[in-house]
Amino acid sequence: MLLKTFGWSFAITVLGLALAGVLWGWQGLAIVGILSILEISLSFDNAVINAGILRKMNAFWQKIFLTLGILIAVFGMRMVFPVVIVAVTAKLGPIEAVNLAISDKAQYEELVTSAHPAIASFGGIFLLMIFLDFIFEERDYKWLSWIEKPMAKIGKLDTLSIIIALVALLVSAMTVATSVAHGGGDKSATVLLSGVAGLVTYLIVSGISGFFEAKLEDEGEEAGEVAAAPATKGNGSAVGLAGKAAFFMFLYLEVIDASFSFDGVISAFAITNDIFMMALGLGIGAMYIRSLTVFLVRKGTLDDYVYLEHGAHYAIGALAVILLVTIKYEVNEVITGLVGVVLIALSFTSSVIRNRREGKPGGTSGEKSEVASGV
Repeated sequence: MLLKTFGWSFAITVLGLALAGVLWGWQGLAIVGILSILEISLSFDNAVINAGILRKMNAFWQKIFLTLGILIAVFGMRMVFPVVIVAVTAKLGPIEAVNLAISDKAQYEELVTSAHPAIASFGGIFLLMIFLDFIFEERDYKWLSWIEKPMAKIGKLDTLSIIIALVALLVSAMTVATSVAHGGGDKSATVLLSGVAGLVTYLIVSGISGFFEAKLEDEGEEAGEVAAAPATKGNGSAVGLAGKAAFFMFLYLEVIDASFSFDGVISAFAITNDIFMMALGLGIGAMYIRSLTVFLVRKGTLDDYVYLEHGAHYAIGALAVILLVTIKYEVNEVITGLVGVVLIALSFTSSVIRNRREGKPGGTSGEKSEVASGV
């Protein structure tokens, strides 16, 4: 089970480290290894969130996420994204930006770092919305009930999460947008525009995904009530609805992954400004996050350890706050990684204690979700 799930990650690790050793020697091999560990530590909570959404998708879309999704994650966010940021920031063409990344690594790093306020604002607000919508929702299981019970009550107020996110964005723009740590100058307008873009992106992708998911559930209920009903209705078939819902869930997952990768990409510059080392190291780490997502779904871990998803969302909330703070202030990547790991570890421990108290030391015995075979 373990080898089947993590086999590709192990193989990519061996090949990646071997390639790093051949191209850059022992120093390059060490840097790529460190970057891989950095990515895993910063993105463990991402795997939990991915698993919570992935288990709702059918086998076809699970396989799409675990194949095409990894290409987007590795090559799109870990290699192409920094170059695009430089191209937009410096108003360069794509080829010029690539040449700059290869020939003038110091200036390339400076340009990416100067774009950090926009990146942090977009990712911070997007992740904050994920956390707020989770904490304001009424749930069967409550981990920190002294927080979650009152939050669920006031969460019945419509658009409350949007209001809080906008307030957080305004505070960020007014008090921490003038950044000495990231190039200096008043970047309030940049922070505001990027934060609004993050909010709009979340509302569009999650809203459309939720719409089709609800519609699919309604279709399933109608099919259950009318057993003799035909299986399809033209373009509005249940299969078609599942495809639409899964497609927008896929987009939602990719945006979440992009938001999680922002801090990893920026933090990587503290280790190297070579985009190829960065892409290789972060790409290896991203493979393990995908494998861990599969493992969590196949083992039904989120069903067995009911507070694990809570811990991941609290980690998301913490990461959102950290991203907004880093618009002006430097925050050590060790702190960023440890916050998520500690919160998830605590939620896992709480789940184990709950299971033992209820006579379920090994977890629930319910049916487990399955990920597409052959991935």
